[in-house]
Amino acid sequence: MTLPIIVQVDSVTKTYLVSAGVFKGKRKLQAVNGVSFSVEKGTVIGLVGESGCGKSTLAKIILGLEDANKGEVLIDGMRITPSHRHEISRRIQPVFQDPYSSLNPRKTVKSIISLPLRVHKLGGRKDWNRKVEEIMDVVGLPRRLMYNYPNQLSGGQRQRVAIARALIMNPDVVVCDEPTSSLDVSVQAQILNLLIDLRKEFGLTYILISHNLAVVEHLASRVAVMYLGRIVEEAETGELFKRPRHPYTKALLASVLTPQPRLRLPDTHLGVAYPNPIDPPSGCTFHPRCPKANELCMTDAPEPKLERGRLLECHFPEGAEKEEA
Repeated sequence: MTLPIIVQVDSVTKTYLVSAGVFKGKRKLQAVNGVSFSVEKGTVIGLVGESGCGKSTLAKIILGLEDANKGEVLIDGMRITPSHRHEISRRIQPVFQDPYSSLNPRKTVKSIISLPLRVHKLGGRKDWNRKVEEIMDVVGLPRRLMYNYPNQLSGGQRQRVAIARALIMNPDVVVCDEPTSSLDVSVQAQILNLLIDLRKEFGLTYILISHNLAVVEHLASRVAVMYLGRIVEEAETGELFKRPRHPYTKALLASVLTPQPRLRLPDTHLGVAYPNPIDPPSGCTFHPRCPKANELCMTDAPEPKLERGRLLECHFPEGAEKEEA
């Protein structure tokens, strides 16, 4: 059964002008470079990659917090534009990385959670109180915390407040930007299980941005791997983790720490230097770090190919030799 597409990202590009140094003027930094993907209703897509690959910038564009230079984002067929942001915000809501900075320290829990209702003028004061109480119950927050301030809460409780604020509008899509990275490990598990339960209960669609591959494997239905503003591989979660085909995806999976005491720190063979996004390499941008790169990779950028539900940008993907044989 084919599920309807709720989010469509089509050839989105975002370029910033940044200072290149004293007397050198400004240069272009392409944070997102022609990214396209779609999200089916009720599923979870995970966006993974190293810091600086464009994940969070793409999240801001999807939320309407940033404008794309090229391309477009559609929510149920409606394009996100400045004139539609107020309406789109009722359909898509964020849960940001750091609950310590994403909540107003001068506002009570009740005021923070009810803010979307007040901004969109939905109902009156009695309705706001009732809905705040209901959503607090749903996310596991005691009602006695309603008049507390963020500094009186634990990290896990603050993130539950952020989730409650996102859900009080009954959105279709929630963008989770590193939702557990600033929390203790024990609290991370609680928040992840809460997100799973909420997805089942409300039929939510998640766009999950994370560098934690274990979190992505646990939550995502499909995974898109980003490198220097491009999606270099996209596939079903189980298939991608079982059989990564892009060398970068393989290196990312090899970098995951294991609990086995005899094993040393993993070596990804990628080196410690990340390419300069202001001056990206020619050809395939991954070629300076790729063990399989040759002259073709240095001069020609690979075209995206879609095979058996997997998107891939690589001249020499893993397993190609077996297929040719």
